[in-house]
Amino acid sequence: MMAIHLASVALRLSSFLRLTTAILIASTCYSYLCFCSGAHAYSSATSPLLSFPSKDRSMADCASDGDESSLARGFRMLDAGFFSESKMLEIEKGAEEFNIPVMTANRNIVASVDGGMENPSCLVFDASWSREHVSSSVTRFRFSNPLGLQRPWKDEDIAFMSVLELGELIKTKQITSQELTGVFLKRLKRYNDILRAVVSYTEELALAQAKEADELLAKGTYLGPLHGIPYGLKDIISVPGYKTTWGSGTYKDQVLNTEAWVYIKLKAAGAVLVAKLATGSLAYDDIWFGGRTRNPWNIEEFSTGSSAGPAASTSAGMVPFAIGSETAGSITYPAARCGVTALRPTFGTVGRSGVMSISESLDKLGPFCRSAVDCAVILDIIRGRDPHDPSSKDMPFEDPFAVDITKLTVGYLDDAESDVVDVLSSRGVKMVPFKLPYTVQSVQGILNFTMDVDMLAHFDKWQRTGKDDDYEAQEQWPTELRRTRVIPAVDYLQAQRARGVLIREVRESFTVDAFIGNATDWEKVCMGNLVGMPVIVVPTGYANVSDPPPSGTKRRQTITTGIYAPPQKDHLALALAMAYQAATNHHKQRPPIDDLGPNEQIMAADSMRYPPRLLHL
Repeated sequence: MMAIHLASVALRLSSFLRLTTAILIASTCYSYLCFCSGAHAYSSATSPLLSFPSKDRSMADCASDGDESSLARGFRMLDAGFFSESKMLEIEKGAEEFNIPVMTANRNIVASVDGGMENPSCLVFDASWSREHVSSSVTRFRFSNPLGLQRPWKDEDIAFMSVLELGELIKTKQITSQELTGVFLKRLKRYNDILRAVVSYTEELALAQAKEADELLAKGTYLGPLHGIPYGLKDIISVPGYKTTWGSGTYKDQVLNTEAWVYIKLKAAGAVLVAKLATGSLAYDDIWFGGRTRNPWNIEEFSTGSSAGPAASTSAGMVPFAIGSETAGSITYPAARCGVTALRPTFGTVGRSGVMSISESLDKLGPFCRSAVDCAVILDIIRGRDPHDPSSKDMPFEDPFAVDITKLTVGYLDDAESDVVDVLSSRGVKMVPFKLPYTVQSVQGILNFTMDVDMLAHFDKWQRTGKDDDYEAQEQWPTELRRTRVIPAVDYLQAQRARGVLIREVRESFTVDAFIGNATDWEKVCMGNLVGMPVIVVPTGYANVSDPPPSGTKRRQTITTGIYAPPQKDHLALALAMAYQAATNHHKQRPPIDDLGPNEQIMAADSMRYPPRLLHL
């Protein structure tokens, strides 16, 4: 129970800071309505625009009579239409004398620059379910390199090798990092016109890093499995000297002189950055200022999710791996759509300094890879405490390569892929039917309240200066954040308290070591992100596309599942995914981007849009 209490305290501390932000938001809207209605006179007699109720009548009474002022409508919009005239005037006066000066002062301190990359909250969310003290030392995973590997003749075959396989080729000097970098730069340029997955090529940097990797190896220095391996970063992750556009036309020329922590970690491991990859504008869905990212398995449809570039590029063999991010579905959705293996790790596992922020209690960075083994290798390198991200920590992960899966009890939900259940059962895992019950009915609404209020705090200036009018998809962030401006502070805090109840109930209901279920079910996406639990998306097969052309098509619909584990138990999800992939080859399949049917037609990029997220209750 102490662990539950500590988690609850962390949530309340986090909520308190956001309470201040939400007070400013609600007060601004309220004061604006006061100004527009002429309420500054504090008397209905001095302002013909106002028609106040009597001291004994509430705003709700006035609304029912059709005798409602603009100010009354403002209070009703905040679900506070129960105030009498005297109380309403008292609130207005207090807002002008106290709230607005505090709002202005705080905004001048922390909201003069968009993006939320500076001045992180000092109150953080802790996803841990344990009250045990965790040592700050980090033990690295112990994996085996593939031995006796020979370099393929074709670049196409090289492009679809795993990270460990490519690392073995470099370590045994069958290929240089400079040669390998050339292979992937060529593929990035070849397929980007189709997929719209690249924002910026970092060719000059890549060639310099590859040359350095080759020189180090020639001197006998080997940095590990990522030595000389090319990769891509979602373009909300900053790298000095190159644009970090956040996928938005408003920021398309932005260059940040900041090294993101995850980039520093990868650079130290010898990895070679070849491209900044497409993100949906301000990390929302797959529409960005350069178009819309397509799915390599079916280029008539789009990648979905804001980590669209990392997912599509990894799927198409344009990079061996990429780093994306998730606040609510931005790893799971594009990974499932593009048929790649991707890990959304436990909240706080990977440092986020130098990364555009949506929500400081929800944002997570994770790898898109060819396999679960690669995900484990990448996670091992990028995990650990970031001194500039107070939410990050040294997680007490066990080695996924050392897990005895025959000792695990794994649940499967009604929507789990039966093939995964059967394969894991055949390998000795105890598989049991499972449900994850909780009583909280407003999970999706809690997610939206949390994410949207935090996002608006990070892009307050953007909205106030009218830059949202230039956003690439008006039905997305602009609509969502305008609605957010009138979320009352008290109801934001209530959402965080309800989030605490959800965490407690999920913890108590998690009676298995891990469970398998749909990775893109919106309720599970919201629940998992609010709790901070990890999930790995695993390809499990392919199906025919709907309404194929009469002449046939090679395009396919990908089928995937999610393997979920408790917070700080990522190694269990990874171990189960590795066991499944050791017995299957779905993750090794290649998308048909070079082999379409004779009469294929590709829909225009603006012919289909995803609607804004709603407050589902």
